[in-house]
Amino acid sequence: MKYSLTLLLLLFIGTAFAQESPGSKKLIQFSGIITDVDSNTVVPYVTVTNLTNKGQRYAANYKGYFSFIAHPGDTILYSAVGYRDLLQAIPTQIDDSKYTAMVKLKAEIVNLPTVRVYPWATVEDFTRDFMAMKIADDDFAIAMRNLSQESISERIQSLPRDASEISGINFRLNHDRALNKNMVQTNPLLNPFAWGKLMQSIFKGDKSRSEGN
Repeated sequence: MKYSLTLLLLLFIGTAFAQESPGSKKLIQFSGIITDVDSNTVVPYVTVTNLTNKGQRYAANYKGYFSFIAHPGDTILYSAVGYRDLLQAIPTQIDDSKYTAMVKLKAEIVNLPTVRVYPWATVEDFTRDFMAMKIADDDFAIAMRNLSQESISERIQSLPRDASEISGINFRLNHDRALNKNMVQTNPLLNPFAWGKLMQSIFKGDKSRSEGN
């Protein structure tokens, strides 16, 4: 009888400890789809971290879908490149054995500082080129050098023609082509001046023959 009571007491204590242990919490299938809060487009390959379960990490697929085993009340962290981290908790009161969440992430805009690229590999190269530069003393000397005949000629040879200049040249060429088209006649019979000269020669020939007779 004593051993039976001791055994029942041990079973009762073990059951009580089992109910209070974290491993005895309800398990659910936690799933979800992660989208952008502004455009409603899916956000692929988001890292889903269960902070309550020792930081266990999962990854959403290319369609923004994820699914894993969790407990009600677990704290979930969603993180992705270009988006703000989102911290959410699974509801504690879930009647079903599965739970689906629609997760919305906010895009994060990061303003990067301006980067200047220099053509010198080392500081010594920059110092040597800087010391060898010939810089004018003032702005007037720089302006006179840029407006010199040599500088303007170099720019005329190197700079391409703009749209207005090309349009003007094409207009002049079309105008000259139209004028020359009326001046050139390939068939002399179609030229009225040629007909006039022919008639004059005929009249002169008739007149000379009549005077000879």
